Amino acid sequence: MASSSTVKSPEKIIEEVMAKKLWKRFKYEWTQALYTPFVVSLAAGTLELDTFLHYLAQDVHILRACVQAYERAEEYADDDDAKVEICKLRKSIPEKFKLHESFQRMSIDLPKESTLDAATVKYTDFLLATASGKVEVVKSPGKLATTPFEKTKLAAYIIGAAAPRMRLYVFLGKELNAVLDPEKDIHPYQKWIDNFSSNTFQAEAIQTEELLEKLSVSLTGEELDIIEKLYHQAMKHEVEFFLGQPLVQSTLVPMCRGPNPEEHRLVLFSDFDLTCTVLDSSAILAEMTMLKAPKTDQNQSGNQSARMPSNVLRSKWEELSKLYTEEYEQCIESVLVDDKIEKSDFIGLREAIRPISVFEEKANSRVVEFEVLKGLNVEHIRRAGEHMILQDGCMDFFHSAINNENLNTHIHVISYCWCGDLIRSALSSGGLDSVSVHANELIYENSISTGGINRKIESPMDKVIVWSNILGGYSKDRKNVTVYIGDTVGDLLCLLQADIGIVIGCSSSLRRLGAHFGVSFVPLFPAVIARQRLNTSERVLHTVSSWAEIHAFILGW
Repeated sequence: MASSSTVKSPEKIIEEVMAKKLWKRFKYEWTQALYTPFVVSLAAGTLELDTFLHYLAQDVHILRACVQAYERAEEYADDDDAKVEICKLRKSIPEKFKLHESFQRMSIDLPKESTLDAATVKYTDFLLATASGKVEVVKSPGKLATTPFEKTKLAAYIIGAAAPRMRLYVFLGKELNAVLDPEKDIHPYQKWIDNFSSNTFQAEAIQTEELLEKLSVSLTGEELDIIEKLYHQAMKHEVEFFLGQPLVQSTLVPMCRGPNPEEHRLVLFSDFDLTCTVLDSSAILAEMTMLKAPKTDQNQSGNQSARMPSNVLRSKWEELSKLYTEEYEQCIESVLVDDKIEKSDFIGLREAIRPISVFEEKANSRVVEFEVLKGLNVEHIRRAGEHMILQDGCMDFFHSAINNENLNTHIHVISYCWCGDLIRSALSSGGLDSVSVHANELIYENSISTGGINRKIESPMDKVIVWSNILGGYSKDRKNVTVYIGDTVGDLLCLLQADIGIVIGCSSSLRRLGAHFGVSFVPLFPAVIARQRLNTSERVLHTVSSWAEIHAFILGW
Protein backbone atom coordinates (compact mmCIF):
# COMPACT_ATOMS: atom_id res chain seq x y z
CA MET A 1 0.00 0.00 0.00
CA ALA A 2 1.31 3.46 -0.88
CA SER A 3 2.40 5.73 1.93
CA SER A 4 0.58 9.01 2.47
CA SER A 5 3.51 10.90 0.99
CA THR A 6 3.08 9.15 -2.35
CA VAL A 7 -0.69 9.50 -2.68
CA LYS A 8 -1.52 12.13 -5.30
CA SER A 9 -3.98 14.85 -4.46
CA PRO A 10 -7.08 15.25 -6.66
CA GLU A 11 -5.61 18.49 -8.00
CA LYS A 12 -2.43 16.69 -9.08
CA ILE A 13 -4.40 13.94 -10.81
CA ILE A 14 -6.52 16.49 -12.67
CA GLU A 15 -3.38 18.44 -13.64
CA GLU A 16 -1.91 15.38 -15.29
CA VAL A 17 -5.13 14.50 -17.08
CA MET A 18 -6.32 17.91 -18.21
CA ALA A 19 -3.26 20.11 -18.72
CA LYS A 20 -0.59 17.65 -19.76
CA LYS A 21 -2.36 14.64 -21.17
CA LEU A 22 -4.72 16.62 -23.41
CA TRP A 23 -1.78 18.46 -24.94
CA LYS A 24 0.12 15.21 -25.50
CA ARG A 25 -2.98 13.44 -26.79
CA PHE A 26 -3.49 15.98 -29.56
CA LYS A 27 0.09 16.16 -30.74
CA TYR A 28 -1.09 15.48 -34.29
CA GLU A 29 -3.05 18.75 -34.33
CA TRP A 30 -0.40 21.05 -32.89
CA THR A 31 2.25 19.50 -35.10
CA GLN A 32 0.01 20.19 -38.09
CA ALA A 33 -0.25 23.83 -36.97
CA LEU A 34 3.54 24.13 -36.90
CA TYR A 35 3.85 22.83 -40.46
CA THR A 36 1.07 24.91 -42.02
CA PRO A 37 2.21 27.07 -44.97
CA PHE A 38 1.28 30.20 -43.01
CA VAL A 39 3.42 29.37 -39.97
CA VAL A 40 6.36 28.11 -42.07
CA SER A 41 6.36 31.28 -44.18
CA LEU A 42 6.05 33.45 -41.07
CA ALA A 43 8.94 31.64 -39.38
CA ALA A 44 11.10 32.02 -42.49
CA GLY A 45 10.30 35.74 -42.67
CA THR A 46 9.01 35.33 -46.23
CA LEU A 47 5.32 35.77 -45.40
CA GLU A 48 3.76 38.54 -47.46
CA LEU A 49 2.79 41.53 -45.32
CA ASP A 50 -0.73 41.59 -46.76
CA THR A 51 -1.25 38.00 -45.60
CA PHE A 52 0.03 38.76 -42.12
CA LEU A 53 -2.20 41.80 -41.76
CA HIS A 54 -5.16 39.79 -43.01
CA TYR A 55 -4.39 37.19 -40.33
CA LEU A 56 -4.29 39.88 -37.63
CA ALA A 57 -7.60 41.33 -38.80
CA GLN A 58 -9.21 37.89 -38.64
CA ASP A 59 -7.67 37.19 -35.24
CA VAL A 60 -9.36 40.31 -33.84
CA HIS A 61 -12.72 38.59 -34.27
CA ILE A 62 -11.49 35.51 -32.41
CA LEU A 63 -10.18 37.67 -29.56
CA ARG A 64 -13.55 39.39 -29.29
CA ALA A 65 -15.24 35.98 -29.10
CA CYS A 66 -12.78 35.04 -26.34
CA VAL A 67 -13.77 38.17 -24.38
CA GLN A 68 -17.46 37.22 -24.60
CA ALA A 69 -16.68 33.63 -23.63
CA TYR A 70 -14.68 34.73 -20.58
CA GLU A 71 -17.53 37.04 -19.53
CA ARG A 72 -19.89 34.07 -19.53
CA ALA A 73 -17.39 31.88 -17.69
CA GLU A 74 -16.99 34.54 -15.02
CA GLU A 75 -20.77 34.69 -14.65
CA TYR A 76 -21.17 30.91 -14.38
CA ALA A 77 -18.27 30.16 -12.02
CA ASP A 78 -19.43 29.41 -8.47
CA ASP A 79 -16.01 29.94 -6.90
CA ASP A 80 -14.93 33.48 -6.03
CA ASP A 81 -11.25 32.75 -6.62
CA ALA A 82 -12.07 31.28 -10.03
CA LYS A 83 -14.10 34.39 -10.89
CA VAL A 84 -11.09 36.56 -10.08
CA GLU A 85 -8.79 34.43 -12.27
CA ILE A 86 -11.24 34.50 -15.19
CA CYS A 87 -11.54 38.27 -14.84
CA LYS A 88 -7.75 38.61 -15.06
CA LEU A 89 -7.67 36.53 -18.24
CA ARG A 90 -10.46 38.58 -19.78
CA LYS A 91 -8.73 41.86 -18.96
CA SER A 92 -5.46 40.64 -20.49
CA ILE A 93 -7.01 40.40 -23.96
CA PRO A 94 -6.94 44.18 -24.68
CA GLU A 95 -3.13 43.90 -24.51
CA LYS A 96 -3.32 41.56 -27.49
CA PHE A 97 -5.33 44.16 -29.40
CA LYS A 98 -2.48 46.58 -28.75
CA LEU A 99 -0.02 44.14 -30.32
CA HIS A 100 -2.21 43.93 -33.40
CA GLU A 101 -2.52 47.70 -33.60
CA SER A 102 1.24 48.14 -33.39
CA PHE A 103 1.52 46.68 -36.88
CA GLN A 104 -0.38 49.67 -38.25
CA ARG A 105 3.00 51.38 -38.38
CA MET A 106 3.86 49.08 -41.28
CA SER A 107 3.46 50.14 -44.88
CA ILE A 108 -0.15 48.97 -45.01
CA ASP A 109 -2.59 49.77 -42.22
CA LEU A 110 -4.30 46.96 -40.40
CA PRO A 111 -7.94 47.00 -41.50
CA LYS A 112 -10.20 48.09 -38.66
CA GLU A 113 -12.99 45.82 -39.90
CA SER A 114 -12.85 42.92 -42.31
CA THR A 115 -15.07 40.24 -43.76
CA LEU A 116 -14.76 37.03 -41.79
CA ASP A 117 -13.16 34.04 -43.50
CA ALA A 118 -15.02 30.72 -43.31
CA ALA A 119 -12.49 29.29 -40.83
CA THR A 120 -12.82 32.39 -38.64
CA VAL A 121 -16.60 32.07 -38.63
CA LYS A 122 -16.42 28.43 -37.57
CA TYR A 123 -13.95 29.23 -34.81
CA THR A 124 -15.90 32.19 -33.36
CA ASP A 125 -19.20 30.31 -33.65
CA PHE A 126 -17.67 27.43 -31.73
CA LEU A 127 -16.43 29.69 -28.90
CA LEU A 128 -19.73 31.59 -28.63
CA ALA A 129 -21.80 28.41 -28.81
CA THR A 130 -19.78 26.90 -25.98
CA ALA A 131 -20.20 30.10 -23.94
CA SER A 132 -23.98 29.91 -24.54
CA GLY A 133 -24.17 26.39 -23.18
CA LYS A 134 -24.61 24.67 -26.52
CA VAL A 135 -22.43 21.74 -25.62
CA GLU A 136 -23.20 18.06 -25.34
CA VAL A 137 -24.26 17.44 -21.75
CA VAL A 138 -23.88 13.91 -20.33
CA LYS A 139 -26.46 11.51 -21.84
CA SER A 140 -28.27 14.42 -23.51
CA PRO A 141 -26.53 15.34 -26.79
CA GLY A 142 -27.36 18.89 -27.86
CA LYS A 143 -29.17 19.78 -24.62
CA LEU A 144 -28.63 23.32 -23.28
CA ALA A 145 -27.25 23.73 -19.78
CA THR A 146 -30.23 25.47 -18.18
CA THR A 147 -30.25 24.57 -14.50
CA PRO A 148 -28.01 26.45 -12.02
CA PHE A 149 -26.12 23.23 -11.30
CA GLU A 150 -25.40 22.65 -14.98
CA LYS A 151 -24.41 26.27 -15.56
CA THR A 152 -21.61 26.01 -13.02
CA LYS A 153 -20.02 23.38 -15.24
CA LEU A 154 -20.05 25.74 -18.20
CA ALA A 155 -17.18 27.75 -16.75
CA ALA A 156 -14.97 24.65 -17.01
CA TYR A 157 -16.23 23.91 -20.52
CA ILE A 158 -15.51 27.45 -21.69
CA ILE A 159 -11.98 27.44 -20.27
CA GLY A 160 -11.48 23.98 -21.81
CA ALA A 161 -12.29 25.49 -25.20
CA ALA A 162 -9.94 28.45 -24.62
CA ALA A 163 -6.92 26.69 -23.08
CA PRO A 164 -5.50 24.99 -26.20
CA ARG A 165 -5.16 28.30 -28.06
CA MET A 166 -2.96 29.69 -25.29
CA ARG A 167 -0.73 26.61 -25.11
CA LEU A 168 -0.49 26.38 -28.91
CA TYR A 169 0.71 29.98 -29.23
CA VAL A 170 3.33 29.43 -26.51
CA PHE A 171 4.53 26.39 -28.42
CA LEU A 172 4.64 28.23 -31.75
CA GLY A 173 6.40 31.22 -30.21
CA LYS A 174 9.17 29.07 -28.77
CA GLU A 175 9.58 26.96 -31.93
CA LEU A 176 9.76 30.02 -34.17
CA ASN A 177 12.10 31.86 -31.83
CA ALA A 178 14.46 28.88 -31.99
CA VAL A 179 14.78 29.08 -35.79
CA LEU A 180 15.47 32.81 -36.04
CA ASP A 181 18.67 33.55 -37.94
CA PRO A 182 20.96 35.61 -35.65
CA GLU A 183 23.10 36.68 -38.61
CA LYS A 184 20.20 38.37 -40.37
CA ASP A 185 18.66 41.73 -39.70
CA ILE A 186 15.66 41.82 -37.40
CA HIS A 187 12.92 39.43 -38.45
CA PRO A 188 9.92 41.25 -39.98
CA TYR A 189 7.61 39.53 -37.49
CA GLN A 190 10.01 39.56 -34.55
CA LYS A 191 7.55 41.37 -32.28
CA TRP A 192 4.88 38.72 -32.89
CA ILE A 193 7.33 35.89 -32.17
CA ASP A 194 8.76 37.62 -29.09
CA ASN A 195 5.29 38.13 -27.65
CA PHE A 196 4.29 34.50 -27.78
CA SER A 197 7.69 33.16 -26.70
CA SER A 198 7.81 35.53 -23.71
CA ASN A 199 7.67 34.44 -20.09
CA THR A 200 4.66 36.73 -19.62
CA PHE A 201 2.57 34.94 -22.24
CA GLN A 202 3.69 31.54 -20.98
CA ALA A 203 2.62 32.52 -17.47
CA GLU A 204 -0.80 33.46 -18.86
CA ALA A 205 -1.09 30.07 -20.55
CA ILE A 206 -0.17 28.31 -17.30
CA GLN A 207 -2.71 30.45 -15.45
CA THR A 208 -5.41 29.32 -17.91
CA GLU A 209 -4.46 25.67 -17.47
CA GLU A 210 -4.40 25.92 -13.68
CA LEU A 211 -7.82 27.52 -13.81
CA LEU A 212 -9.04 24.62 -15.92
CA GLU A 213 -7.76 22.19 -13.29
CA LYS A 214 -9.52 24.06 -10.51
CA LEU A 215 -12.83 24.16 -12.36
CA SER A 216 -12.56 20.46 -13.31
CA VAL A 217 -11.93 18.95 -9.89
CA SER A 218 -15.59 18.20 -9.16
CA LEU A 219 -16.53 16.96 -12.65
CA THR A 220 -17.42 13.36 -13.43
CA GLY A 221 -15.54 11.24 -15.94
CA GLU A 222 -18.19 11.87 -18.57
CA GLU A 223 -18.01 15.61 -17.98
CA LEU A 224 -14.23 15.50 -18.31
CA ASP A 225 -14.78 13.76 -21.64
CA ILE A 226 -16.81 16.80 -22.75
CA ILE A 227 -13.87 19.07 -21.92
CA GLU A 228 -11.58 16.78 -23.90
CA LYS A 229 -13.91 17.02 -26.89
CA LEU A 230 -14.02 20.83 -26.63
CA TYR A 231 -10.24 21.04 -26.27
CA HIS A 232 -9.78 18.84 -29.33
CA GLN A 233 -12.30 20.81 -31.39
CA ALA A 234 -10.66 24.11 -30.46
CA MET A 235 -7.27 22.79 -31.53
CA LYS A 236 -8.68 21.70 -34.90
CA HIS A 237 -10.28 25.12 -35.40
CA GLU A 238 -6.90 26.77 -34.76
CA VAL A 239 -5.19 24.60 -37.39
CA GLU A 240 -7.94 25.35 -39.89
CA PHE A 241 -7.65 29.05 -39.05
CA PHE A 242 -3.98 29.02 -40.04
CA LEU A 243 -4.76 26.99 -43.15
CA GLY A 244 -7.43 29.51 -44.11
CA GLN A 245 -4.98 32.40 -44.46
CA PRO A 246 -4.53 33.38 -48.14
CA LEU A 247 -0.93 32.87 -49.29
CA VAL A 248 0.38 34.04 -52.64
CA GLN A 249 3.93 32.71 -52.32
CA SER A 250 4.85 29.05 -52.76
CA THR A 251 5.86 26.99 -49.73
CA LEU A 252 7.65 23.71 -49.14
CA VAL A 253 4.76 22.33 -47.09
CA PRO A 254 3.01 20.09 -47.49
CA MET A 255 5.53 18.28 -49.66
CA CYS A 256 2.79 16.44 -51.58
CA ARG A 257 1.56 19.73 -53.02
CA GLY A 258 4.57 19.83 -55.35
CA PRO A 259 4.55 16.50 -57.27
CA ASN A 260 1.95 16.23 -60.03
CA PRO A 261 0.43 12.70 -59.93
CA GLU A 262 0.29 12.69 -63.73
CA GLU A 263 4.04 13.29 -63.90
CA HIS A 264 5.37 12.01 -60.56
CA ARG A 265 5.22 8.87 -58.48
CA LEU A 266 5.63 9.26 -54.71
CA VAL A 267 7.54 6.21 -53.47
CA LEU A 268 7.60 5.92 -49.68
CA PHE A 269 10.09 3.51 -48.14
CA SER A 270 10.16 2.62 -44.46
CA ASP A 271 12.06 0.40 -42.11
CA PHE A 272 9.83 -1.63 -39.76
CA ASP A 273 11.42 -2.53 -36.42
CA LEU A 274 11.34 0.46 -34.04
CA THR A 275 10.53 2.74 -36.99
CA CYS A 276 6.95 1.49 -37.27
CA THR A 277 6.88 -0.63 -34.11
CA VAL A 278 7.27 -0.01 -30.40
CA LEU A 279 9.13 -3.31 -29.87
CA ASP A 280 11.72 -5.01 -32.06
CA SER A 281 10.28 -8.02 -33.93
CA SER A 282 13.19 -10.21 -32.82
CA ALA A 283 12.16 -9.68 -29.19
CA ILE A 284 8.58 -10.64 -30.04
CA LEU A 285 9.67 -13.80 -31.85
CA ALA A 286 12.00 -14.70 -28.98
CA GLU A 287 9.19 -14.30 -26.45
CA MET A 288 6.90 -16.48 -28.57
CA THR A 289 9.43 -19.30 -28.76
CA MET A 290 9.93 -19.29 -24.99
CA LEU A 291 6.21 -19.20 -24.25
CA LYS A 292 5.57 -22.17 -26.56
CA ALA A 293 8.60 -24.19 -25.50
CA PRO A 294 8.15 -27.34 -23.35
CA LYS A 295 9.11 -26.98 -19.70
CA THR A 296 11.43 -30.01 -19.83
CA ASP A 297 12.87 -32.33 -22.46
CA GLN A 298 10.65 -35.22 -21.29
CA ASN A 299 8.17 -36.74 -23.75
CA GLN A 300 9.95 -35.07 -26.66
CA SER A 301 9.98 -37.16 -29.81
CA GLY A 302 13.05 -37.43 -31.95
CA ASN A 303 11.43 -35.93 -35.01
CA GLN A 304 12.43 -32.64 -36.59
CA SER A 305 9.73 -30.65 -34.83
CA ALA A 306 11.03 -31.53 -31.35
CA ARG A 307 12.03 -28.44 -29.44
CA MET A 308 14.50 -27.66 -26.69
CA PRO A 309 13.20 -27.04 -23.15
CA SER A 310 12.28 -23.48 -22.22
CA ASN A 311 15.16 -23.05 -19.76
CA VAL A 312 17.71 -24.08 -22.41
CA LEU A 313 16.03 -21.90 -25.01
CA ARG A 314 16.02 -18.88 -22.72
CA SER A 315 19.70 -19.38 -22.02
CA LYS A 316 20.46 -19.48 -25.75
CA TRP A 317 18.46 -16.30 -26.40
CA GLU A 318 20.32 -14.53 -23.62
CA GLU A 319 23.64 -15.65 -25.07
CA LEU A 320 22.64 -14.46 -28.56
CA SER A 321 21.53 -11.09 -27.21
CA LYS A 322 24.74 -10.59 -25.23
CA LEU A 323 26.96 -11.54 -28.15
CA TYR A 324 25.05 -9.30 -30.56
CA THR A 325 25.27 -6.26 -28.29
CA GLU A 326 28.97 -6.70 -27.54
CA GLU A 327 30.02 -7.43 -31.13
CA TYR A 328 27.84 -4.68 -32.57
CA GLU A 329 29.53 -2.04 -30.42
CA GLN A 330 32.95 -3.42 -31.37
CA CYS A 331 31.99 -3.37 -35.04
CA ILE A 332 30.84 0.26 -34.92
CA GLU A 333 34.02 1.30 -33.10
CA SER A 334 36.17 -0.45 -35.69
CA VAL A 335 34.46 1.47 -38.49
CA LEU A 336 35.01 4.77 -36.66
CA VAL A 337 38.77 4.21 -36.35
CA ASP A 338 39.53 5.85 -39.71
CA ASP A 339 39.86 9.62 -40.03
CA LYS A 340 36.64 11.59 -39.99
CA ILE A 341 35.35 12.76 -43.38
CA GLU A 342 34.16 16.35 -43.61
CA LYS A 343 31.94 15.96 -46.68
CA SER A 344 29.43 13.19 -47.29
CA ASP A 345 30.87 10.50 -49.60
CA PHE A 346 28.28 7.84 -50.43
CA ILE A 347 30.66 5.49 -52.24
CA GLY A 348 33.26 5.79 -49.51
CA LEU A 349 30.66 5.22 -46.83
CA ARG A 350 29.31 2.16 -48.63
CA GLU A 351 32.76 0.58 -48.70
CA ALA A 352 33.62 1.64 -45.15
CA ILE A 353 30.59 -0.03 -43.56
CA ARG A 354 31.12 -3.44 -45.16
CA PRO A 355 32.24 -4.81 -41.75
CA ILE A 356 28.71 -4.07 -40.48
CA SER A 357 27.28 -6.26 -43.23
CA VAL A 358 29.66 -9.08 -42.33
CA PHE A 359 28.70 -8.71 -38.67
CA GLU A 360 24.92 -8.85 -39.38
CA GLU A 361 25.31 -11.93 -41.58
CA LYS A 362 27.34 -13.65 -38.87
CA ALA A 363 24.71 -12.80 -36.25
CA ASN A 364 21.95 -14.31 -38.39
CA SER A 365 24.02 -17.45 -38.99
CA ARG A 366 24.28 -17.84 -35.25
CA VAL A 367 20.48 -17.56 -34.87
CA VAL A 368 20.01 -20.36 -37.41
CA GLU A 369 22.76 -22.46 -35.86
CA PHE A 370 21.24 -22.17 -32.36
CA GLU A 371 17.80 -23.23 -33.76
CA VAL A 372 16.07 -20.74 -31.46
CA LEU A 373 13.28 -20.08 -33.98
CA LYS A 374 12.46 -23.75 -34.44
CA GLY A 375 8.87 -24.87 -33.84
CA LEU A 376 7.05 -21.59 -34.35
CA ASN A 377 3.63 -22.04 -35.92
CA VAL A 378 2.88 -19.69 -38.82
CA GLU A 379 -0.67 -19.08 -37.56
CA HIS A 380 0.66 -18.08 -34.14
CA ILE A 381 3.07 -15.70 -35.85
CA ARG A 382 0.27 -14.10 -37.84
CA ARG A 383 -1.85 -13.65 -34.74
CA ALA A 384 1.11 -12.04 -32.98
CA GLY A 385 1.45 -9.66 -35.94
CA GLU A 386 -2.19 -8.66 -35.61
CA HIS A 387 -1.54 -7.56 -32.02
CA MET A 388 1.76 -5.76 -32.54
CA ILE A 389 1.86 -2.29 -31.00
CA LEU A 390 2.81 0.26 -33.64
CA GLN A 391 4.13 3.79 -33.26
CA ASP A 392 1.44 6.45 -32.86
CA GLY A 393 0.45 7.87 -36.22
CA CYS A 394 2.34 5.37 -38.37
CA MET A 395 -0.68 3.55 -39.77
CA ASP A 396 -2.68 6.78 -40.10
CA PHE A 397 0.11 8.23 -42.23
CA PHE A 398 0.23 5.18 -44.52
CA HIS A 399 -3.55 5.19 -44.90
CA SER A 400 -3.64 8.91 -45.67
CA ALA A 401 -0.84 8.58 -48.22
CA ILE A 402 -2.55 5.70 -50.02
CA ASN A 403 -5.99 7.30 -49.99
CA ASN A 404 -4.85 10.76 -51.08
CA GLU A 405 -6.46 11.26 -54.49
CA ASN A 406 -3.92 13.91 -55.41
CA LEU A 407 -1.01 11.50 -55.09
CA ASN A 408 0.24 8.47 -56.97
CA THR A 409 1.68 6.72 -53.91
CA HIS A 410 3.53 3.43 -53.53
CA ILE A 411 4.70 2.22 -50.10
CA HIS A 412 7.45 -0.34 -49.44
CA VAL A 413 8.69 -1.69 -46.11
CA ILE A 414 12.32 -2.88 -46.22
CA SER A 415 13.31 -4.74 -43.07
CA TYR A 416 15.93 -6.95 -41.43
CA CYS A 417 13.05 -8.77 -39.70
CA TRP A 418 13.51 -12.56 -39.75
CA CYS A 419 9.86 -13.14 -40.55
CA GLY A 420 8.01 -11.28 -43.31
CA ASP A 421 4.76 -12.96 -42.24
CA LEU A 422 4.88 -11.01 -38.99
CA ILE A 423 5.11 -7.69 -40.85
CA ARG A 424 2.43 -8.55 -43.39
CA SER A 425 0.06 -9.60 -40.63
CA ALA A 426 0.65 -6.35 -38.70
CA LEU A 427 0.00 -4.25 -41.80
CA SER A 428 -2.96 -6.33 -42.97
CA SER A 429 -4.67 -6.03 -39.60
CA GLY A 430 -4.52 -2.27 -40.12
CA GLY A 431 -6.00 -2.51 -43.61
CA LEU A 432 -2.68 -1.96 -45.37
CA ASP A 433 -2.50 -5.02 -47.64
CA SER A 434 -1.30 -2.84 -50.53
CA VAL A 435 2.00 -2.09 -48.76
CA SER A 436 4.82 -4.17 -50.24
CA VAL A 437 6.96 -6.02 -47.71
CA HIS A 438 10.63 -6.89 -48.37
CA ALA A 439 12.14 -8.92 -45.53
CA ASN A 440 13.64 -12.26 -44.59
CA GLU A 441 11.35 -15.28 -44.33
CA LEU A 442 11.24 -18.19 -41.91
CA ILE A 443 11.46 -21.63 -43.50
CA TYR A 444 8.46 -23.84 -42.71
CA GLU A 445 7.59 -27.51 -42.96
CA ASN A 446 3.87 -28.18 -42.55
CA SER A 447 3.41 -24.60 -41.24
CA ILE A 448 6.05 -25.16 -38.51
CA SER A 449 9.35 -23.28 -38.55
CA THR A 450 12.43 -25.44 -39.03
CA GLY A 451 14.59 -22.76 -37.41
CA GLY A 452 16.03 -21.80 -40.80
CA ILE A 453 15.77 -18.35 -42.40
CA ASN A 454 15.54 -17.48 -46.07
CA ARG A 455 18.03 -14.66 -45.74
CA LYS A 456 17.20 -11.87 -48.19
CA ILE A 457 17.97 -8.64 -46.34
CA GLU A 458 20.73 -8.70 -43.76
CA SER A 459 22.81 -5.58 -44.28
CA PRO A 460 22.76 -1.90 -45.30
CA MET A 461 24.00 -3.02 -48.75
CA ASP A 462 21.14 -5.51 -49.09
CA LYS A 463 18.64 -2.77 -48.29
CA VAL A 464 20.03 -0.37 -50.87
CA ILE A 465 20.08 -3.15 -53.51
CA VAL A 466 16.40 -3.86 -52.83
CA TRP A 467 15.75 -0.12 -52.99
CA SER A 468 17.42 0.13 -56.41
CA ASN A 469 15.59 -2.93 -57.75
CA ILE A 470 12.23 -1.52 -56.68
CA LEU A 471 12.82 1.80 -58.38
CA GLY A 472 14.25 0.05 -61.45
CA GLY A 473 11.03 -1.94 -61.78
CA TYR A 474 8.85 1.13 -62.28
CA SER A 475 8.01 2.36 -65.75
CA LYS A 476 9.63 5.54 -67.01
CA ASP A 477 6.32 7.31 -67.61
CA ARG A 478 6.65 9.18 -64.31
CA LYS A 479 9.49 10.60 -62.27
CA ASN A 480 10.02 8.95 -58.88
CA VAL A 481 9.97 11.19 -55.80
CA THR A 482 11.46 9.10 -53.00
CA VAL A 483 11.19 9.31 -49.23
CA TYR A 484 12.92 6.89 -46.86
CA ILE A 485 12.05 6.68 -43.15
CA GLY A 486 14.38 4.76 -40.86
CA ASP A 487 16.02 4.67 -37.47
CA THR A 488 19.24 2.61 -37.49
CA VAL A 489 22.62 2.15 -39.14
CA GLY A 490 21.04 -0.42 -41.45
CA ASP A 491 18.97 2.37 -43.01
CA LEU A 492 21.82 4.82 -43.58
CA LEU A 493 22.55 4.10 -47.25
CA CYS A 494 18.88 4.20 -48.22
CA LEU A 495 18.36 7.40 -46.22
CA LEU A 496 21.14 9.04 -48.21
CA GLN A 497 19.87 7.76 -51.54
CA ALA A 498 16.35 9.13 -51.06
CA ASP A 499 15.25 12.56 -52.19
CA ILE A 500 14.19 13.04 -48.57
CA GLY A 501 15.70 10.93 -45.81
CA ILE A 502 13.88 11.05 -42.45
CA VAL A 503 15.34 9.64 -39.24
CA ILE A 504 12.86 8.83 -36.48
CA GLY A 505 14.16 7.99 -33.03
CA CYS A 506 17.54 8.70 -31.50
CA SER A 507 19.95 5.91 -32.46
CA SER A 508 23.36 7.06 -31.19
CA SER A 509 25.25 4.60 -33.42
CA LEU A 510 23.48 5.92 -36.54
CA ARG A 511 24.30 9.51 -35.69
CA ARG A 512 27.88 8.78 -34.72
CA LEU A 513 28.53 6.78 -37.86
CA GLY A 514 26.78 9.28 -40.10
CA ALA A 515 28.59 12.25 -38.58
CA HIS A 516 31.92 10.44 -38.97
CA PHE A 517 31.32 10.22 -42.71
CA GLY A 518 30.19 13.80 -43.17
CA VAL A 519 26.44 13.26 -42.92
CA SER A 520 24.46 16.11 -41.35
CA PHE A 521 21.45 15.41 -39.14
CA VAL A 522 19.09 18.37 -38.87
CA PRO A 523 15.70 18.54 -37.11
CA LEU A 524 13.01 18.66 -39.77
CA PHE A 525 11.31 21.93 -38.86
CA PRO A 526 14.48 24.09 -38.81
CA ALA A 527 15.53 22.44 -42.09
CA VAL A 528 12.20 23.33 -43.69
CA ILE A 529 12.51 26.93 -42.48
CA ALA A 530 16.07 27.21 -43.78
CA ARG A 531 15.04 25.95 -47.21
CA GLN A 532 11.97 28.19 -47.25
CA ARG A 533 14.13 31.19 -46.31
CA LEU A 534 17.05 30.57 -48.64
CA ASN A 535 15.44 28.32 -51.24
CA THR A 536 18.43 25.97 -50.98
CA SER A 537 18.57 22.26 -51.71
CA GLU A 538 21.33 21.22 -49.29
CA ARG A 539 21.28 17.45 -48.71
CA VAL A 540 20.86 16.53 -45.07
CA LEU A 541 19.06 13.82 -43.16
CA HIS A 542 16.02 15.16 -41.36
CA THR A 543 15.30 14.07 -37.78
CA VAL A 544 11.80 13.91 -36.32
CA SER A 545 10.34 13.02 -32.95
CA SER A 546 7.16 11.37 -34.21
CA TRP A 547 5.10 10.21 -37.18
CA ALA A 548 2.92 13.29 -36.65
CA GLU A 549 5.79 15.42 -38.00
CA ILE A 550 6.21 13.17 -41.02
CA HIS A 551 2.49 13.34 -41.72
CA ALA A 552 2.36 17.13 -41.37
CA PHE A 553 5.41 17.68 -43.58
CA ILE A 554 4.54 15.28 -46.40
CA LEU A 555 0.74 15.22 -46.47
CA GLY A 556 -0.45 18.23 -44.48
CA TRP A 557 -3.89 18.46 -42.84
